[in-house]
Amino acid sequence: MKTHHYIFLSTIAFIILFYNENVGLNLGILGVLYSVLTLFKTPEKNRSKTFLLLFATSILSSIAFAWFGDISSFLAVTISLLLLSFRSKNRRLKSLFLVPVFVVSLFTFICRVFSFNEWFPKTENSGFWKKMVAFVLIPFLFVAVFFGIYATGSDHFASIFNDFELDINIWQILCLGILGFFIAFNFFNFVVEKQIYQQNHILDNEFKNGNRIQKQTFSFLDLDSERMGGVISLVCLNILLIFFIITYNYEQFYEAIKSPNQLSEETHERVNAVIMSIIMAILVIMFYFKSTFNFDSKAGLLKTVAKIWLFLNAVLIFSAILKNTEYITNYGFTYKRLGVYAFLLLSLIGLILTFIKIQYKKKNAFLFNSMSWFFYGIVLVCSYINWGGIITSQNMKRPDFAINYHLKSIWFSEKYLLKYAEEKKDLELKKEVLKQIKAEKSTTVLSKILYYETIQSK
Repeated sequence: MKTHHYIFLSTIAFIILFYNENVGLNLGILGVLYSVLTLFKTPEKNRSKTFLLLFATSILSSIAFAWFGDISSFLAVTISLLLLSFRSKNRRLKSLFLVPVFVVSLFTFICRVFSFNEWFPKTENSGFWKKMVAFVLIPFLFVAVFFGIYATGSDHFASIFNDFELDINIWQILCLGILGFFIAFNFFNFVVEKQIYQQNHILDNEFKNGNRIQKQTFSFLDLDSERMGGVISLVCLNILLIFFIITYNYEQFYEAIKSPNQLSEETHERVNAVIMSIIMAILVIMFYFKSTFNFDSKAGLLKTVAKIWLFLNAVLIFSAILKNTEYITNYGFTYKRLGVYAFLLLSLIGLILTFIKIQYKKKNAFLFNSMSWFFYGIVLVCSYINWGGIITSQNMKRPDFAINYHLKSIWFSEKYLLKYAEEKKDLELKKEVLKQIKAEKSTTVLSKILYYETIQSK
C-alpha cells in the first residue's frame, strides 16, 4: 500500500470507532491498528531492535489504555506511537527531535495536505482510491458544507429534508473524518526538515576527535586556573551539601511531631528542594565536563570531588525517600506520595547517568538522550499498573480509611471497595460502588473500559 492508502484507511477506521462513542476500547483498537500499519509500512532496513521494541510497547500501551483508559495509559500510547512512527522514518535520527519534528508537521499541515504530488500517486493509473476521492469524497465535502450554509439561511430549504428519517449525524461524521484525517496524515506523512538531519550529530553520545582538543571555556582564564576553580567550587559545594544533609535529616527525623497539614506541606517543600538540588548538581557537572576536562590528564582531582558530590546528592535522595516512606506509613498512600517516589527515582537515575558521563567521557547530550528513554520507561510502567487499586488495597487496612475519598478520587478502586464493603457489611457503600460499576458497564462496546468488565457486579 501507498501512503495515501494508510491515511484513508486510518481515517475510515477513526470514524467507525468513534462515531457516537466515548473514548475507551476504541482508542486501544486504533492504537493497535496504527502500530500494525506502521510495521507494514516500515522498510526492512528501518526495522531495528529499537523499532521492534517500540512496536511491542505500542501494542501493550494500546491494551493498557483499553483496560484502564486513564491519563498515564493515554500518555504512554501517544508517546509509544509517535516514537514508533518517528523510528520508522529514520533509524539513526535522535529521538529528542521527535517533538520539533511533529510540531513543525502540525503547523505545516495545511500547506502539505494540498501538495498532492508529495503524498498522492502521480501515475495515470490512479485506481480505486483516486476515483473515490475525485468522484465521491470531494463532491460530498462540498455538498455537505454548502447544504449547511443554505439550511441556516432558509427554513423552507431545510424543511425539504425533514421527512427523511435518516438516523445519521452527518456533522459528527464530517468532524470525525477531518480529525481522523488530520491525525493519520501527520502520523504517516510527517516531514523531517533538512535542518534536523544536519543537526542530528549534535546529540551524539560520544565525542569526536575534534572535540577532544583541550581549550579554554573563558578567554580570560587559562586551563590550570579553570581546573583549580572547578576543584575549589566543588569542594565548597560538597561542604555546603554535607551541612545541608545534616540539617535536612535533623529537621525531618528529630524535630517535634507536627500536624498532618504542616507535615504534608513541609514534606513537599523539602522534596522539591531535593529535586532542584539534583537538577542544579547535574547542570554544574555538565558545565565543567562539557568537553575539555573529560580528556584532561590533570583533572583527576576535579573528577574525584565531582563524584563525591554526586554521591552526597544520592544520600540526599535516599533521605527524602525515607521521609516519604515515613509519611505514607503515618498517613496512607495517595497519588502524589507515589509520584514523589517516581520523581526521586528519576533524580537518582540522573545522578547515575552523570557518573557514567564522567567515568566514560560522554557528551552532555548523553544525559538528555538517556533520560528521555528512562522517562518513557517510567510512563510505560505507570500505564501498566493499577495504582488506584494499590492505594485502596493498602489504605483499607488502616483504621482511618477514608471511604468517600477512595470512592470519588481514586480510580479503579471498585474491586477493593466491594471487598471492604463485604468485610464491614456496609450495604450503603456496596450499593454506591455497584452503581458506579453498572454505569461503566452500561456504555456501548467501543466506549467500554475493560477493567470494569472483570468485576462481578451481582
